[in-house]
Amino acid sequence: MASGREIKTKIKSTQNMRKVTRALEMVSASKIRKAQDLMKASRPYARSMRKVISHIAQASTEFNHPFLVERETVARVGYIVITTDRGLCGGLNANLFRRMLPAIREWQDKGVQVDVVAVGQKAIQFFRRIKGVNLIATASHLGERPKLEALIGVMKVALDAYMGGKLDRVFLAHNEFVNTMTQKPAVHALLPLPVAAEEMGEGQTGSPDYPVSGLKLEQKHDWDYIYEPDAATVLEHVLGRYIESVVYQGVLENLASEHAARMVAMKSASDNASKVIGELTLIYNKARQAAITQEISEIVGGAAAV
Repeated sequence: MASGREIKTKIKSTQNMRKVTRALEMVSASKIRKAQDLMKASRPYARSMRKVISHIAQASTEFNHPFLVERETVARVGYIVITTDRGLCGGLNANLFRRMLPAIREWQDKGVQVDVVAVGQKAIQFFRRIKGVNLIATASHLGERPKLEALIGVMKVALDAYMGGKLDRVFLAHNEFVNTMTQKPAVHALLPLPVAAEEMGEGQTGSPDYPVSGLKLEQKHDWDYIYEPDAATVLEHVLGRYIESVVYQGVLENLASEHAARMVAMKSASDNASKVIGELTLIYNKARQAAITQEISEIVGGAAAV
């Protein structure tokens, strides 16, 4: 059995650890409400953009934007991966990576090259260690109120690569916020939009009001809209805003998921620390009682000998 001093040192160390986990739990609990409000405020705009794109895609126009054309052969795919900057949020990031890796390996087995745009420090660190994956752009430290301007650069890298024919498909990977206890890793097709429509049907996401849920692009009419100044300019602008809204919504979903996961993980850690402290205290008391009993026995034995 360990000595009383060693046990007291372990108790003190565990108490200090519990202070840290409780502090992190309270910080995340105070921030999660703001993150949820920010996420929910952005969802109506993202859904409205989806409806606009759905109507435009149903029109029979002579101009075919590259975002609306599915390519026959796939030689290179890109992933926009959104993770957290900090750890201590349970298996949030690990579950997302575990969800992505089989798909990446499947593409690589087919001889398809994989490019990654990493948003968040954890994604940057992870994909730098993965062989066969090209890290083409990074962004991190977006803060508690992410700005779209901080994402424009990395999104432009992926969109320009797609427009230039360097990427044939683009996927978006992030954690979707379902509720405080549930965060779902999601990997959705982003481009081309017909592929996104096929993979993002109703009921495939955890939240019914998720912006890309139920994207329908079937041709239903043979008339077109009147574009001013022209179809190419209007579609270029609108489709660009649509992609921005979906990626930005993914960042907000991931932020809310981060605080929820960290709050739950730190509460569990605090509870476990309290349990360990109780067990160590019991062991310490037993060790102290055994030491006192031994001392009394030695005194009694010494007195009897005299």
